[in-house]
Amino acid sequence: MYLDEKNKIDFQSIDFIFNRMIESITSSKNDIFVICEQSRRTYEEMKIELESIKQKLKVIISNSDSLARQTQLAKHRLVEVSKNFEKYSEQQIREAYEMAHNLQMKLSLSETEEKILREKRDDLERRLKSLYDTIQRADHIVNQVNVVLNYLTSDLKNVGAALEEAKLKHEFGIKIIAAQEEERKKLSREIHDGPAQMMANVLMRADLIEKIYRDRGIEEAMKEISELKSSVRAALSEVRRIIYDLRPMALDDLGIVPTLKKYLSTVMDYNKGIDIHFQSYNSETRLPSNYEVAIFRLVQECVNNAVKHANPTEIWVRLEWSKSHLNVIVKDNGRGFNLDEKREQSFGIIGMRERVEILDGSMEIKTKIGSGTIVMFKIPYPNK
Repeated sequence: MYLDEKNKIDFQSIDFIFNRMIESITSSKNDIFVICEQSRRTYEEMKIELESIKQKLKVIISNSDSLARQTQLAKHRLVEVSKNFEKYSEQQIREAYEMAHNLQMKLSLSETEEKILREKRDDLERRLKSLYDTIQRADHIVNQVNVVLNYLTSDLKNVGAALEEAKLKHEFGIKIIAAQEEERKKLSREIHDGPAQMMANVLMRADLIEKIYRDRGIEEAMKEISELKSSVRAALSEVRRIIYDLRPMALDDLGIVPTLKKYLSTVMDYNKGIDIHFQSYNSETRLPSNYEVAIFRLVQECVNNAVKHANPTEIWVRLEWSKSHLNVIVKDNGRGFNLDEKREQSFGIIGMRERVEILDGSMEIKTKIGSGTIVMFKIPYPNK
């Protein structure tokens, strides 16, 4: 199909529109982020105010209960004095009346204050819930915008020549954005459950150290600081692990074999009770970076699937270097699974097959329930 001059695609205009669109989305994302952070600060301030009101309400309720008991006794006293006024002096009668009246007034004021505080507490709780929902929605929108921005800047920029293959680009884009969103969800969960929680704990411990320093002195505070250092080291270790999972830097410098050894050793450290055996036969051949990254990810996916789903005690990873291709075998003695059933790791298996196909390789899975799993890849070397 040929395009005449009238219908010719103006790629410069498309790039201009594309860049303006990214700028607009980025600006909107930043605005949402600012609003979200402001809402967080307001939320924390309201939580503090709510806690203060609850404490005041607790005191007022206790005071009202005490006044109610005193008022009841004063009323009984007034009734008794009124019935037997001939036994009491005018001064005693007046004092009984004034006491009952004053206590009733105090009780009325206390109940009014209690009602006001209850209403303020209930209003704050409603506003906090609404604000929390707003923050959650804002976070969700920011995450969605980040996914879109990453997709636009990483996968669609400078593909003007591919616009003529619209259907292919559309299908590829859907796969890419689905994979990226899944990866971001995983990364988000890891950061939230790991470093984010640890750093939140560090902040709380820091506040606690200030209080201990004021109340118990510098020696007790130094003990807490020592424990705080351990928490920070643990958070740093977790961050490094996440960074390593994203892209092992040793891969480019040392190659696939040393990198896999280090990775599998790390997996064993984090999963006590699982022994991983690694073997590499014949001399290692350095491959292009994209090949080594793909091989690393294939092994990583297999090992992660085994650890997460198969409950194995042993995993074997073997690389066999031949003249024309590389064989990769990953075996475990876990529970196995039925290949005909749709399982949680199906997306991972599909992703591995697609990665192998890109490398013009092949993949085979042997497994059955109760007999472990063997995954084999055959990766041909790229043409020189």
